[in-house]
Amino acid sequence: MGDQVVRSGHENLRGMGRTMRRCKAPGCTIELQPAAKCSDIIEKKGFCSVECLASSAKDKRITAQAKAERKATQLAREKLKTRTEHLRDAQRWFNKWIRLRDAGEPCISCGKPSKKENAGHYRSTGAAPELRFEPLNVHLQCEHCNTYLSSNAIDYRINLIKKIGVDKVEWIEGLHAPKKYTIADAKAIKAQYKSLCAEMESNKNSD
Repeated sequence: MGDQVVRSGHENLRGMGRTMRRCKAPGCTIELQPAAKCSDIIEKKGFCSVECLASSAKDKRITAQAKAERKATQLAREKLKTRTEHLRDAQRWFNKWIRLRDAGEPCISCGKPSKKENAGHYRSTGAAPELRFEPLNVHLQCEHCNTYLSSNAIDYRINLIKKIGVDKVEWIEGLHAPKKYTIADAKAIKAQYKSLCAEMESNKNSD
């Protein structure tokens, strides 16, 4: 009976055009009077009862604890990563940036639209590890050319000259100082291209 009276009162308030609020506690659907009309401090905070207030506070503590534990786990995993794993992370973000940079372009080798896009190296990471993260050496490529035709190197070169010019292609093909990437190098490269990817995606979404 009392609950009916309360609900009836709330309905009357809605009918008078006043904005009603719902209890902030997860799963609670009880409506509250506008904050300006509340005399009870718990209702002013947006809760219908002490129990709901306590429940919400507990949920927030649990959520905060879970986030802290997840972050600690991620940091621990990061510390255990090898140089190879850090390089793999850096390569993943660099490759993503290449795909974003060349979005809409055909495969650099065969010239066909890429159904499954790869970031294909002109000079491979095995042949020229120092050019692993050189943007001029990596372009959008279809999976067929990249994986099954060993980059389709002859057509890659022809189209790469058209894209960046013969001087830059000859620079790529020339001698370069050896480079052994450290963990610090890999982390810096990952951070750089992760940031660039976020910027490009943000610009794309705003267009």
